Amino acid sequence: MPGKTLTRGRSGVRMPPEVKTAYGEIQGGLKSLGKAITEIQQGLRKAERKIEADARARIRALRHEAKVQLATLRAREREASQGLRELQGAAEGSWRDVKQTADGLVPFRRTPELSRCAAIPVSVFVVDGTHHVDG
Repeated sequence: MPGKTLTRGRSGVRMPPEVKTAYGEIQGGLKSLGKAITEIQQGLRKAERKIEADARARIRALRHEAKVQLATLRAREREASQGLRELQGAAEGSWRDVKQTADGLVPFRRTPELSRCAAIPVSVFVVDGTHHVDG
């Protein structure tokens, strides 16, 4: 194209000024798109770290809650064992004493603490109608 002012691009092809301007605008758009992608990736990493930290805090809280509930259950188990010992002693006495002692043990069958602990993935098994917790 003789008579026109043309500039050479990277590939050695002559480009008119308006094409060169459009090409530059596209390169600028790609550059800003790359920056936006980088910002999004940084935001995602930051969000992941926050989620992980929150999860660790929640796990700590659940472990603490489980320890408290297990302590409560162990106390109830001791009370029930004491009641069974009294029942054994009452068995040597009258039927009314036996029934009265056994009726006193009924609250130990199902407790809110035991219900909450059942939701925690801890091995629980039942032996002779008594709840035992591994751990």
